[in-house]
Amino acid sequence: MARADQVKALLRAYAGNEEAQFISVALQVAAEEAQRGHVKLAAELRDLIESARAPSSPRSKARALPLAQPRGELAELLTAQYPQQHLSQMVLSAEVEQKLARVLREQRQHERLSGHGLMPRRKLLLVGPPGTGKTLTASVLATELRLPLFVARFDSLITKFMGESSSKLRLVFDALKATRGVYLFDEFDSLGLQRGSQHDVAEMRRTLNMFLQLIEQDTSDSLIVAATNHGTSLDTALFRRFDDVIRYSTPDDAQIEVLLRNSLALLAQPSLDYPQLAQHGRGLSHSDIVRACEDAMKDAVLEHEDHVNAQSVIAHLKERSSSQLQLI
Repeated sequence: MARADQVKALLRAYAGNEEAQFISVALQVAAEEAQRGHVKLAAELRDLIESARAPSSPRSKARALPLAQPRGELAELLTAQYPQQHLSQMVLSAEVEQKLARVLREQRQHERLSGHGLMPRRKLLLVGPPGTGKTLTASVLATELRLPLFVARFDSLITKFMGESSSKLRLVFDALKATRGVYLFDEFDSLGLQRGSQHDVAEMRRTLNMFLQLIEQDTSDSLIVAATNHGTSLDTALFRRFDDVIRYSTPDDAQIEVLLRNSLALLAQPSLDYPQLAQHGRGLSHSDIVRACEDAMKDAVLEHEDHVNAQSVIAHLKERSSSQLQLI
């Protein structure tokens, strides 16, 4: 049966209305029961968890929150959502986790800081390879702080007409003041390219200059999160406009093992050698490892297998690695 710490974690998650954390702990309990040979109990627990996850379940309906969607011209520039991901669900390096925990701590005690003339961190630049958790970080910050997540749509924000992009950018920063939330500027290099580079054009330079002015002048309560895969391409003037630059990297062996355990928990074979499997995931991003595990679980379900086998996981990890090499 569940250990005492797991029971306490379940109760804390339930009391705190943290459904994602509740399900995560419940999956761990089911996986441990399977490892102990209690296959029937583990299957029953998995069925109950899947029922609780269903959108039509009474629990899901009771927790549904209305979305405050942007209106008018702003609706073309921002999309709004209320994420459900928590920091405990992410697999991060100690340095990144410490920095994010610091941001959350300062935000949760912003009144205490402001009482001493201090401002919490709220302008973050996330830099690192694709699939390492940058976009997910914005969702986690919104969930943990119980704020909406607004994602800037660069396809509508950046135009070729003189002055139009700057005008739209000003609208977004006006929204930051009007509605507190987490505002994500993903693929930020499309806006923040180094001035004077071979891709520099006059309108983009004006838009970047406007962004530099707006972010420096902004004193709202919202969080600004800019994410890029190409930190070296960014204009150097951008870096000092942010309160913190957080650098992401591909997971090490220990992180890969945690990712494998978490991702395969629902259909994990008790005899899986995770340290051995982790060696086949070296160099892959977090999202590549998770997707490889999902593919292996799909194979097991489609082939009417009770568990995922190691060979299937290794094959999909190698397939992901091969795809990465072809892209280089």
